[in-house]
Amino acid sequence: MSSPLSGKLIIDLSHRLPGPLAGKLLAGSGARVIKIEDKKFKDPFIQGLFAEMDNSFPIWYKHLNKDKEVLRFDFSDKEECKKIQELCLSADGIIMAIPTKLQLKLGVDIESLKSANRPIAIINPKASKDKSQSMHDLNALALTGLLTLHAQTHHKQDLAPPFLPIAGINFGQKMAFDLLATMLKSKEDNTVVSNNSYLFESTQEVFSSFWPEELRDQNLFLHNGLYPCYNIYQTKDSNYVVMACVEEKFWVEFCEAFCLSYTVDQRFETDGKIHSQLVDFFSKLSEEEVKEKLGNRDICIDVLHHTN
Repeated sequence: MSSPLSGKLIIDLSHRLPGPLAGKLLAGSGARVIKIEDKKFKDPFIQGLFAEMDNSFPIWYKHLNKDKEVLRFDFSDKEECKKIQELCLSADGIIMAIPTKLQLKLGVDIESLKSANRPIAIINPKASKDKSQSMHDLNALALTGLLTLHAQTHHKQDLAPPFLPIAGINFGQKMAFDLLATMLKSKEDNTVVSNNSYLFESTQEVFSSFWPEELRDQNLFLHNGLYPCYNIYQTKDSNYVVMACVEEKFWVEFCEAFCLSYTVDQRFETDGKIHSQLVDFFSKLSEEEVKEKLGNRDICIDVLHHTN
């Protein structure tokens, strides 16, 4: 079966994380994605503040954009601007993460694109429909109330952010989805259609179902450590046993593999007793000893090797 977006051209006029991730996902579905950058400024992940403060950003840039064509133009040169406009006029979809003033300068504003007399979909990434403040991933998590889940389950004065920018990653996925929906609409109407995609609202839309108001009076549930059968335990050599033995058959086989005498009901104990016993139990085993006991059993237990 051919790739579903084969033959489609997406122009990626974005930078940093969400827009480039959207472009990466569309490229993964077969679209030809061209990322356009200013020769002078490039993407902040490889030039400027972000690239200078943290070397993870250039690596992220490489992985987010490796399946695209990256073209750099002089945005101050009129002939170069015409080339950018020509690419956008031939596109099926555009990730439009540049200011209106620059859109006008490059000739890729919505009125200029309508001169193509063909369907073109545009998605504009925005912070929020209603909230006027500037916003990063962490702000979106806080404003939606989702960050309280992280705070409640990490009782430290020096609380660090979640392990990845999950709101920004979700936003990139939502942006790709929104662009595809807009492409359908532009094709149906045979014209240029522009829609917005929002960081705050996409965070709320996707994640609030998993941390709704009616759950927020309880700190723990299955997926953040309430039960001993679904948890993470450290070994004596500072590696981790990742256990997800929710189903009875997995718990029973786990107990058999490690010669433990727990009942099937004890996998759901919430008083912390079984959890504490397992913390102590695994702290006396090495990674290799755990692997040896597991053998070839397929019971939703893995060993995470801690590289640092």
